[in-house]
Amino acid sequence: MMTDRGRPSSVAGGLVRHIPVLLSEVLAALKPEDGDIIIDGTFGAGGYSRAILETANCRVMAIDRDPQALANAETLASEFPNRFEAVLGRYGEMEGLAEAQGIDTVDGVVLDIGVSSMQLDQPERGFSFAKDGPLDMRMGAEGISAADVVNSFEETQIADIIYVFGEERRSRAIAKAIVKARTEAPITRTGTLAELVVGVLGRARNEAKHPATRTFQGLRLYVNSELEELAAGLIAAERLLKPGGRLVVVTFHSLEDRIVKRFFADRSSPPQKGSRHLPDQDTKEFLPRFQLLNRRPVEPSEEEVRSNPRARSARLRAGLRTEAPAQDFDLAGLGVPELRQLRGA
Repeated sequence: MMTDRGRPSSVAGGLVRHIPVLLSEVLAALKPEDGDIIIDGTFGAGGYSRAILETANCRVMAIDRDPQALANAETLASEFPNRFEAVLGRYGEMEGLAEAQGIDTVDGVVLDIGVSSMQLDQPERGFSFAKDGPLDMRMGAEGISAADVVNSFEETQIADIIYVFGEERRSRAIAKAIVKARTEAPITRTGTLAELVVGVLGRARNEAKHPATRTFQGLRLYVNSELEELAAGLIAAERLLKPGGRLVVVTFHSLEDRIVKRFFADRSSPPQKGSRHLPDQDTKEFLPRFQLLNRRPVEPSEEEVRSNPRARSARLRAGLRTEAPAQDFDLAGLGVPELRQLRGA
């Protein structure tokens, strides 16, 4: 499901403070304290960063791959001098970004996964089927766009992307319609693609969900390598967090949540017993890396969903870092779909 990472409040003068999803629940899990160093890996409109800075006399390093998002960081930097810095980059690379800022360990990491409300609400970014714009969907300025995918990839590859990342059962029919339409003219607008999908699936009976939702989600996740980025970010956070540090992750659809759930389940499992047929091994290799802070995901209240319908699918999972050393982990082990064959287009 395509949702955003929060909502902006508006007044006559324009946008004011951004209110991210599950804000109080995130702060309760993160527990920022004076002197802490915390990484906000998905800065967006800065809602989490601001709340953290206002809660404790701590330092926040914010990361975002979207240059437009970082334009909002100047206000926070001026309001919280020497306590806030924002860097352009991917949160999956937070170790290197933190090192460049003189940070080798942190007390907390918060990740708010998915497309932001700002990106959805700007037609020129090409994320939304509700507002016509160029078919782009890139969170940063680099890489292939959604238009590149639908106009140059083979039909089977487009179908696989929409099926794997969008969980769209009619992906093959949609891909076939895309390939047929592009022989007449390139598909360059979000409105064109949305109407094409409607032509295959029909109009939605449930007005809350547009027929193109899954197709747009699949293209967006693929174009931005979002699931790979999520897995890399979780692994990097484990390496950066000091013992007692907290990792808080908010997801918005099942593909993301499954990766986070699998990560915490693996990292918090009880110590494994070595076989008597094997030589003695360092028991630290079998110790949990995280203690779960919530066995079941935290979900938004009915009141929050009423005030912000885009929050309805949000899920929060969190863990407390133990003293066990960080452990290597491959992306496939976290349930990240294999992209190499698809990216061979």
